[in-house]
Amino acid sequence: MAKLSSDQRDVYYRIEAIRAGIHKPILAALYKTQQAPPLEDGETGLGIAPANRIPPSQVNTLPEQIRYAANTLRSLTDHLTAEGWQGPDLWDHPLGRYSDRFLQRIAEGYSPPPSDLPAARLEPSDAETLVRTYGEDVAADYSIQPFPEQLTDLDKALLAFAAQAPTHYQRLTFQQQACLEAARIWRKLDSHGAVITAFKLSNAVGIVDEVALDKALLTFIQQVDRYFLGYPNQREALLRLAQLWGQRDSREATIRWLLMGNTQGVETDLTQLDPVLIAFVQGIPRGYQGKGHHRFALTEAYRLWQGLGSRTAAIQDLGIDPQVLLDNTDDPAQLAHNAAQIDRALLAFLETVPIAYDGNGEQREALIRLVQGWQQLEGRQPTLQWLFEKLRRMERANRDGVDAMPSPHPQILPRRPTRWQPDTLHLDAAIVDNGSFTWAEATRGGLFMPAHQVTVDAIIRMATLAQEARDRIGRPFLITHWYDPNRSGLSCESIDPNRHSLGDAIDFYCPGLTGRQLYWALDPWWPGGLGYDTHYPRLCHLDASSDRTRWIP
Repeated sequence: MAKLSSDQRDVYYRIEAIRAGIHKPILAALYKTQQAPPLEDGETGLGIAPANRIPPSQVNTLPEQIRYAANTLRSLTDHLTAEGWQGPDLWDHPLGRYSDRFLQRIAEGYSPPPSDLPAARLEPSDAETLVRTYGEDVAADYSIQPFPEQLTDLDKALLAFAAQAPTHYQRLTFQQQACLEAARIWRKLDSHGAVITAFKLSNAVGIVDEVALDKALLTFIQQVDRYFLGYPNQREALLRLAQLWGQRDSREATIRWLLMGNTQGVETDLTQLDPVLIAFVQGIPRGYQGKGHHRFALTEAYRLWQGLGSRTAAIQDLGIDPQVLLDNTDDPAQLAHNAAQIDRALLAFLETVPIAYDGNGEQREALIRLVQGWQQLEGRQPTLQWLFEKLRRMERANRDGVDAMPSPHPQILPRRPTRWQPDTLHLDAAIVDNGSFTWAEATRGGLFMPAHQVTVDAIIRMATLAQEARDRIGRPFLITHWYDPNRSGLSCESIDPNRHSLGDAIDFYCPGLTGRQLYWALDPWWPGGLGYDTHYPRLCHLDASSDRTRWIP
């Protein structure tokens, strides 16, 4: 078997480092330093050997070696702590890494006590190599973006973040998960279920009291400052809290975020409310009854969205003469007509919101004001609380529940242009009138949009020919590769490798058919390039070359 790539191994390192509350680079360093034992999946291990009740078969693949290496390092840390090692003995705080003293101890190897069943035996390794490779991996993680040379302020930032968390806890799922993860890593547990058991919160049938869980988590977070002693797992627990709460994509991104002064990021980002706001907008047309405060809320939202200075300006911008409203205050029929006209314009505006909304502050405030006026809430803060409660119910709703996020409404396609041009393409539109192939298929979902008319014309030419081929085969063509300015498709020397960059070549497959079957069916009449590859037996290649060219491996 082929070995995993470094990126694939790194995923396993990160998963197990997070679970065990250890520093990920030490796992990479053990892999590079130990290069043993040989494993049944073709890999080499991290120097992990069976111990206690762990059989050899349980540590004979790389993922298993990584998992038990993480367990063993956690066990070794516990052992050294029991011997009197302090946080600074294990962790070099300014450099943000394990201390050289701890690395030297890891290199000596470790046999866990018989009572520590999850831990295996770690074989000795070369200390100099381990320190060097660990330092290289630490540097690689910290070099992805600009990073401070000293992390002296990190612990202070973490504790400040934790101190603010209870105040801003909204019982949202991601906040609860952040606190659960922090408690799990701090207590050196392997699952959230184990945390709940430790808190004694589940009943005989496993039902968890959510209110009691929230209370226990907040009590735990409130006490971390008192018990923080700088041990690595404690730091990793607080980093995990900040990462999940702030929804950062990595440990390193979280550190950068905190050290840039973002401890105020514990306040829930209002972007979290965007799904609730869009769901609210989508639900208005179904229940709109033309009530006065509803119309006022919609008009005010429109005014703020458009950046207009007054309600009169908003009505005028909607296409209605405000003077007409003032001149007909004694005519009920005219008033009803005017109100209906405003309602149609406002509801038409609402239809555009889910598509036009880009999350900028002015648009969000307009929708928050819409909710406030519609629900007749007293002020912005009660409105935010209402929205957060709605979000909490939305997170926990069943798919068909009343609080579930509704499916988005599809956008109405604009009319087909007389001629397709680079600036008129619509991804969902058929390339050829009444054809089967869309611009999304040709451009890989819009990843590669043609910038020149000659490319657009080449794609249309290919779609026209491919439609005839599809009609002859009588089955859908599932496109894997069409226009790509950077690459050719299947490797075939006898077909111009630049056809994909021109836009008039496709690689595709048909469910239930092989590339060879497709080749035989198309060969008698296809006027351009045609081929298949035994390395990819389901794929077939077509291009609109002016020469009849065949590629047979």
